[in-house]
Amino acid sequence: MAGNIAKRPDGRWRARYRDERGRERSRHFERRIDAQRWLDEVTSTLRDGTWVEPCAGNVTFEDFYADWAPRQLWLPSTRANADLAVGSVPFGDLPFKSIRRSHVETWVKTASERWAPSTVKTRFVIVRSVFRAAVADRVIGTDPCIGVTLPRRRKAEAAMQIPSVEEVGRLLAHADSTRVSTRKGFRAYVALCAFAGLRKGEAAAVQFGDIDFLRRILTLSRQLQRDGSTYVVRLPKYGSERVIYLPDELVTVVSEHVAAHLPDAEPDDWLFTVGDGPMYDNDITWRWRATRNAAKLPHVRLHDLRHFYASGLIAAGCDVVTVQRALGHSTATTTLNTYSHLWPTAEDRTRAAANDLMKQALGSAVVHFEDGAGDL
Repeated sequence: MAGNIAKRPDGRWRARYRDERGRERSRHFERRIDAQRWLDEVTSTLRDGTWVEPCAGNVTFEDFYADWAPRQLWLPSTRANADLAVGSVPFGDLPFKSIRRSHVETWVKTASERWAPSTVKTRFVIVRSVFRAAVADRVIGTDPCIGVTLPRRRKAEAAMQIPSVEEVGRLLAHADSTRVSTRKGFRAYVALCAFAGLRKGEAAAVQFGDIDFLRRILTLSRQLQRDGSTYVVRLPKYGSERVIYLPDELVTVVSEHVAAHLPDAEPDDWLFTVGDGPMYDNDITWRWRATRNAAKLPHVRLHDLRHFYASGLIAAGCDVVTVQRALGHSTATTTLNTYSHLWPTAEDRTRAAANDLMKQALGSAVVHFEDGAGDL
């Protein structure tokens, strides 16, 4: 809305305007040029919808978060991660109007000395979302996270560990220890991770009725997550429900597992159990640690088996969409960002095509001898 500037009896200049609610606001200046500059800035924000009420920035970062977080459609685990991120910032007790980009940069610098780059990025994204929400609510005019540089992450091809076929074979061989009775049946769990690409919580949540042994398919529709001292059943990560086509050997392994450990299984019985409940979280961690130590592969992570599965699909010539659906990624972009380095490059395809052409040419070459001379 339009404003005006008037000179007061005391010689100062008063700039006035009406905000979006029609309330008159004013400010006094010693010079007219300063009053005009301030009024121009305010009317500009009113026109483009970025005006912020002067007292709104007095709310602290942590108070805003405490009010904003409960309204978000988060899983409990996501809320827990958000609480950790917000609790790690040193500016939580500062009012929004006092927080500068330098505060965020200092926090990121300190965090990068304690955490891996991926952890820093995860927590930064959460903190940035709080600032963006404050901008959307017109608590502040700009996001101080803009322009903040994060620690450089390792390239996917350098950071990713993919076990070899021989190593996966050793893990399978040691998964069911003959010395530790509580690890009986863990071989089928490892096999599902390595040859169906299941995540830790997805494999834990498989029930007998999810597997169609005749059609050799697994319908994945849930995951198990830890919730305090117990577990909770939730949808798979990022809504990645999917149908997985099982290889014959994997069906055989799972069938043997059912025959040995679940002879009277009902459709809603868990495939992997500990006592009367499903095997989850620490139950899996303990068994996996024992398995990899027995196989003398202490560096292999359980999630590396998922990478092993993806790399096998790619090596077999599967396209991006096929791999995306098999892994349950929300988009093909996620698949490419994770595994693009495993697909053949243009140079590889060109070289292979030229090699095939050359083999065909050499294989069809005929030597004709005329007058003692050989011509190809």
